[in-house]
Amino acid sequence: MSKQGNIGVTSENIFPIIKKFLYSDNEIFLREIVSNAVDATQKLRTLASVGDFKGEMGDLTVRVSFDDEKIVVSDRGIGMTAEEIDKYINQIAFSGAEEFVEKYKNDAASIIGHFGLGFYSSFMVSKRVEIVTKSHKEGAVAMKWSCEGDPEYTVEETEKADRGTDIIMYIDDENKDFLTKEKLLGLLTKYCRFLPVSIAFGKKQEWKDGKYVDTEEDNIINDTTPAWVRKPADMTDEDYQKFYRDLYPMAEEPLFWIHLNVDYPFNLTGILYFPRIKNNIDLNRNKIQLYCNQVFVTDSVEGIVPEFLTLLHGVLDSPDIPLNVSRSYLQSDQNVKKISNHITKKVSDRLEEIFKSDRPQFEEKWDNLKLFIQYGMLTDEKFYDRAAKFALLKDVDNAYFTFEEYKTLVNENQTDKEGNLIYLYTNNREDQYSYIHAAKDKGYSVLFMDGQLDSHVIGQLEQKLEKTRFVRVDSDTVDNLIRKSDANKVTLDEEQQNALQQMFKSQLPQIEKTEFMVAFEALGENSHPVMLTQSEYMRRMRDMAAMQPGMSFYGEIPDSYNLVLNTDHPLVKKVLADEELALNDKITPIAADIKGWEARQADLQEAQSKKKEEEITSEEKEDKANTDKKLDELRGQRDAIIAEYAGTNKMVSQLIDLALLANGMLKGEALSQFIKRSVQMIE
Repeated sequence: MSKQGNIGVTSENIFPIIKKFLYSDNEIFLREIVSNAVDATQKLRTLASVGDFKGEMGDLTVRVSFDDEKIVVSDRGIGMTAEEIDKYINQIAFSGAEEFVEKYKNDAASIIGHFGLGFYSSFMVSKRVEIVTKSHKEGAVAMKWSCEGDPEYTVEETEKADRGTDIIMYIDDENKDFLTKEKLLGLLTKYCRFLPVSIAFGKKQEWKDGKYVDTEEDNIINDTTPAWVRKPADMTDEDYQKFYRDLYPMAEEPLFWIHLNVDYPFNLTGILYFPRIKNNIDLNRNKIQLYCNQVFVTDSVEGIVPEFLTLLHGVLDSPDIPLNVSRSYLQSDQNVKKISNHITKKVSDRLEEIFKSDRPQFEEKWDNLKLFIQYGMLTDEKFYDRAAKFALLKDVDNAYFTFEEYKTLVNENQTDKEGNLIYLYTNNREDQYSYIHAAKDKGYSVLFMDGQLDSHVIGQLEQKLEKTRFVRVDSDTVDNLIRKSDANKVTLDEEQQNALQQMFKSQLPQIEKTEFMVAFEALGENSHPVMLTQSEYMRRMRDMAAMQPGMSFYGEIPDSYNLVLNTDHPLVKKVLADEELALNDKITPIAADIKGWEARQADLQEAQSKKKEEEITSEEKEDKANTDKKLDELRGQRDAIIAEYAGTNKMVSQLIDLALLANGMLKGEALSQFIKRSVQMIE
């Protein structure tokens, strides 16, 4: 019997679609053809299990071979009769397939895998495809089907000793690169390494007489019962760890894992591993492999699972996840959404279980888990609600607390006069040591928050936790970090404040993109004489700008520090007293002149404030301008005298450098000068 015909698609554009639009994904042809062979084999197993096939099963291995012109995939599955070839190969335009092809002709990835079209992916790389098949049914006649990538085909009887199907793909000139052992082995390993039927590709080799030679043993490229299809009760820790090493040979051992096994309301199996996450979020993305009935689909799962779960490693397998469809389809598919939500719940349940059953282990692994959990809390509201029970805060002494535990710990001592609960933190225990020490001396607890996402987490917790603020220990003086009462009043008069301000301001170093302001506080004689503080708000904005390009404006703003002079400290008092003693004769007459001109300026301002702009004469405006100019000159003279004196007062530079040193900002030549000056002062 021989037959010719046209494939049952009235629209003849299926082959151009397959050729053109799937060209970038043409490697999936091997997955499709091998998967079909596996399906045919499993169908035979099913028929045998229910007694509908009583013949000998024999070796069911699917075999892949190649030469310099073709690739052959052979199975010993159910095979096809002439009628089945006509139904499953020729008449692919059943149940609306034609409309489907027309609708999705620009999204061909949505076509392959639907309506029996998986087989036709072979034409992405082939100039001719042949099917040689013999049905498992008793008395079946072997058939050969042939097509050259157009709607015309031929079917004829042929000789085939055994049941099953051979798919013979004659590779076209543009795709000859598939005809190498390395290329085919790579594709088989990528797409077929966990298929449930043994896949043989060539023979195993051994080293003999100085070279590798084939043995008689088949080279089986897949594991038919991978870890995730086995029952958790049958798995040991070593089994899970071995599977992880097989998936990721270069990775460190995982922290722990979750074995998923769901059959309602959808089917889902898999193993998700918690890797030892480093500080580069993107480093370990796309490590989850998505399978459909052990057939590899993709390892790019963003949009299919919640974003934070892309940091996990492992395997997900579900027949409810459509095979070979576009990402937009996957992201809108209701089954995919349900699976995504379920995985989130299982992950949070597993974390909470470990936290409750073995808190010491959980705390020990917190530094590795922290980035993952924080990322989840920031990007998934439901996960935040669950994680709030087991997410931890770590203090500078490496003690761990849940959110609720920490609130209880600090509630009494760290509530300010407005009723706000203040969480103090540091991001560098060494650089901010003196500030941490001052806070602890007050009986305050200080959190250690040096993580990549901590600045974002702080913002989130301030929104979630009622009347709670996070304040870094170096953002203000210790008395102002948690203001319990009104500040002590600075008793210096205006002239004294100006003298101190000019002395210290004139000696502050010039640091690129850094500004200093001199401030005064009465902190008590036992506090530091001079401190550097930095606005919590501005520093936080700069930290966030470093991670978010849209906030780059804040990154351009100079670092602004307050140099806080403790007016109660004996050393600051001495600096002021020495200045008054040294400069009294020079400054007193200038100060008197300044007061006189200030009085005149005030009179002129008052007189002009009672007139409209057009009523003020040019003489009055000139008088005011001359007065302002004279005052600026006198103040400039006074400040220059003070600045010149400050350059000779080693105590001023020493106190500034002490403040810079405590803040990790004294380096290079300035540090060397500080050391020399310290030695001289000791001597």
